[in-house]
Amino acid sequence: MLKKLFPFLIFSLTFYFSTTLIGNESTQKYFPSTLDSFWVYEDQGGNEFTRRVIQGEEIAGKTYYGISYEPVSEDWADFNRYMHLSLFNIGEEWITFFVEDEIKKAVMARLTKEMEIFSKLAKSSLENNTPPELNLTVDFNYHVDVEAKDEFNLLPIQATPDVEWDTTQINAKITMKFDIQGLPDFQGAAEMPEFTLDFTILETGKILGTETVEVAAGTFKDCLKIEYRTKTEMTASQPTATGDLPGESVTTLWFAPNVGIVKFHQQSDKIFLNLMSDRDAVDATMSDEEAAEITAPSVKTYELKRYQIVSEVLLNDDNKK
Repeated sequence: MLKKLFPFLIFSLTFYFSTTLIGNESTQKYFPSTLDSFWVYEDQGGNEFTRRVIQGEEIAGKTYYGISYEPVSEDWADFNRYMHLSLFNIGEEWITFFVEDEIKKAVMARLTKEMEIFSKLAKSSLENNTPPELNLTVDFNYHVDVEAKDEFNLLPIQATPDVEWDTTQINAKITMKFDIQGLPDFQGAAEMPEFTLDFTILETGKILGTETVEVAAGTFKDCLKIEYRTKTEMTASQPTATGDLPGESVTTLWFAPNVGIVKFHQQSDKIFLNLMSDRDAVDATMSDEEAAEITAPSVKTYELKRYQIVSEVLLNDDNKK
């Protein structure tokens, strides 16, 4: 009996001490914001990515620090709301990013890319699986609309383990319609209806505890480990067949004291294409490997390679000169 209880007791004590260590602690020290501080990361492909604190601005009575990043992504679908956002505020309750229309553009670009893939698959499948004598042609028209909140709550100022908070909410709507030429003209046949999908994406953050993290920039103790997880609800204008749910994402960040983000890991499903099965894609005359790749989740990682945190003392001395 004691052998069975021992692992549980160890886990309980570890969690208790972890909670005690960070239960009343301000997270501000995990997000340094002195001007000219910078962080260089390396992604899973060996590419470097640099974030730097620059001059900020005041918006609606709040002071926002600025962050520049390079290289600047040329594709909004690659935009990452944790690493690429450019204005943040350290308030009494939250470390908050001002997202303006950045998240809106990113989600719209991502869904548009998915719809382009679906359009090609659908047209190919319909045209290749009908009698050749019909000479069928298919046009697929769609429109993507996205709304997002102005602010993204990255961190609560007071670190409380195992308590969830809402980071942001994104609403997306996809309107689609097939225009098929070559079908027999059945008397009284109705025109193909317009079809809409409404997505409500709610993301929550959760502090899991602290860990020691080893990356190229060094070994960092007492890193705050935070998980961000999306939950998506979908409604459709027409009845849909039962199948997979809209894609979700799970993002984990590790923040080192007085350094900031030292490690990033994200697994992200396709939002719309996740509704398809591999078999749906195979119908469009492609290999199993190609079909699986279409609906496969994407994985993105960053690890800190080098950094410099400018001290407030040095910054004040420079300002006096």
